[in-house]
This record gives sequence, structure tokens and C-alpha cells, in this order.
Amino acid sequence: MNQLNPEIQNPRTGGKLNASVALVTGGSRGIGLGIAKELAKAGFNIAINGVRKPELIEPALEELRSCGVEAIYIRGDVSDRHDRQHLYEQVIAHFGQVDVLVNNAGVQFVSPIEDFPIEKWDLIISLNLSAAFHTIRAAMKGMKARKYGRIVNIASAHAHVASPFKSAYVSAKHGLLGLTKTVALEGATFNVRANAICPGYVHTPLVDAQIPDTMKARNLTRE
Repeated sequence: MNQLNPEIQNPRTGGKLNASVALVTGGSRGIGLGIAKELAKAGFNIAINGVRKPELIEPALEELRSCGVEAIYIRGDVSDRHDRQHLYEQVIAHFGQVDVLVNNAGVQFVSPIEDFPIEKWDLIISLNLSAAFHTIRAAMKGMKARKYGRIVNIASAHAHVASPFKSAYVSAKHGLLGLTKTVALEGATFNVRANAICPGYVHTPLVDAQIPDTMKARNLTRE
């Protein structure tokens, strides 16, 4: 049996309920879209979230749907509490439940700490850490009631080690790892598992965008 997408008992009816809905924040490109594609191949209906215009997402949705599943895109910034609430409400309205939650949305900024813009600190903590708390908080009650849930937080190697000039990102990812451990303990007796994935550098738009700032912070120039 697929351990990620098993048949589980519906606590209300006693019948079987397929755990078949996955929500991926930051799922319109990069790591998030790659995860969404693999979940679609495994048979999950997919809701992806991002800030890109809907017309730019249609090719990705068609690729997901080619796996024989439903796929929807909900545009919104999960660092904004109104967008977060709208996101979860829309997923529930369309699919009725969330069985797998992937917190992938993130942003990066590189600067020496004495010059680090306060608004960038606030944004990075909000998007990379607080957004995960809020989506988990929204999903947890339903997962516990159904006695099934899988929460995957996309952290980073920076959840374990630090790099210079990334004070906000390193702080957020360390916090995300701690949040994951806490959620894992709270969900364990309800068959709700929480795990963090901590990749190193992956060639995505987020990494591309930080290269000029990293070079500037390190006084590097292109040859």
C-alpha cells in the first residue's frame, strides 16, 4: 500500500476515505512545483499556491492534470493573513479536506546584518516561518479528526548550519525545524506526521535571485 496515500477510515461513517488532497504553498515553480508533480503522479488531487499570474500557471496545471488528478491554482501571498485564510478556505471549499500539506513558500535576502533592511527581516520571518505555523494550525484540526495527515516543511541546510549575510533566512529555517519537531510530537497519537526536508542549494528562481546580492555582500565580481 502507498504509505503516503493509503486508504483510511472515515471517522464519521466508518467507511474508507482516500487521503487524496495535497496543498503545496509556493507550488507554482521551483521545488514546490516539482513536489506537486510527484504528488500528482502518486494520485493526489493538487492545490498549488503562489503569487504568479494565473495565466502563467496554466501549463503547469495541465501537466498535473495529465496524471489523471484534479489540480487548481490559488493565487495569494501566504505572508499576508488575509491571503492565508482565503487560501485554506478555497481549498476546503473545492476539495473538502487537506491530507498532505507542503509548506514550501519562501523568500531570501542577502545582506550584512548591520545593513539588513527591517522590512526584509519581517517578510522573511513571515513567509518562511509564520506562514507555515498558520497553515499547519488551519489543517491540524481536520487531520486529527480523520486520524490521518502528512505535513512536510521545506526547510534548508540552513536549518542546521549558518551562513554569513543570511540572518533572517537562517533564523527562519532554524525556527521551522523546531516547529516541525513540535508538530510531530503533537500529531503522533493522531497519525499525523510532520517532517522537514533540508536541501542544500537547488537551482531555482529563488537561488538565482540571491546570487547578485551574495556577490555584493562578499565583494565579488564576475570574471
